[in-house]
Amino acid sequence: MHSDDINVSLVVQLVSAQFPLWANLPIKPVEFSGVDNRTFRLGEDMLVRLPSAEAYTAQVEKEHQWLPKLAPLLPIPIPMPVAMGVPSNVYPWHWSIYRWLDGENAAIERIADLEEFATSLAQFLGALQQIDTVDGPPPGLHNFFRGAELTVYDTETRQTIAALDKEIDADTATAVWETALKASWHGSPVWFHGDVSAGNLLVKQGQLSAVIDFGCSGVGDPACDMTIAWTLLSGKSRDVFRRVLPVDDATWARGRGWALWKALITLAEHINTNPLEAGKARQVIDEVLTDYKQC
Repeated sequence: MHSDDINVSLVVQLVSAQFPLWANLPIKPVEFSGVDNRTFRLGEDMLVRLPSAEAYTAQVEKEHQWLPKLAPLLPIPIPMPVAMGVPSNVYPWHWSIYRWLDGENAAIERIADLEEFATSLAQFLGALQQIDTVDGPPPGLHNFFRGAELTVYDTETRQTIAALDKEIDADTATAVWETALKASWHGSPVWFHGDVSAGNLLVKQGQLSAVIDFGCSGVGDPACDMTIAWTLLSGKSRDVFRRVLPVDDATWARGRGWALWKALITLAEHINTNPLEAGKARQVIDEVLTDYKQC
């Protein structure tokens, strides 16, 4: 199935066939649907999420299993599953219905106080890391190895740095990456979100109101959750985030590595096709390299 085939008409068919109780509720796409999933509002109180490709399908059952267990232990709301759809002749994978969470995707102009926002986010991640990890999902294909060692992406990162040699400070990027690789994780596995990005943080009345999309979550090294420090936070808010969590030097170095890897592959993908996304990636790379030079 192609992601473009996932539309309102398809969702109407699925809901009507599998959950007729909600068949008469209005369905409309949300403004920011995401890449891994397509999201639609179902009535006033629910949403429908459908994986956009087979690579994301394992995340559905994981969220249904774990989100109800994690939610009561966290200080900020997260998605709560209502029902799980099953594969059919019109859609080949499992899909989800969740409770609707009010809020807009995080953006600098929507946040009243960035330092307060950083504090709330750090407290949330700290609480997540304290939750019992027994039987929790380790890093793997289901979450693209978030929480694993950065060596998983070593070849890709080095190749991308080489390919972007004339576009970035390749020497410093290599130094950041090698420093991250050397800063090994020696702690016990903890819960991590896996994709702490502006698109997965909701803001209401200027404050952090919810954390969504736990598809990349698991138990392992929490360094992957540090990337928000360079993709959204800066200056004092970055310092607050690091202090409140708190984050040691090695985890911070690995977090820089995760942020650099993602920004590099994003820049390489969009450099000739999407100036907006390429520009965002360049900014993250600049933030990471500057932070490294100042450490």
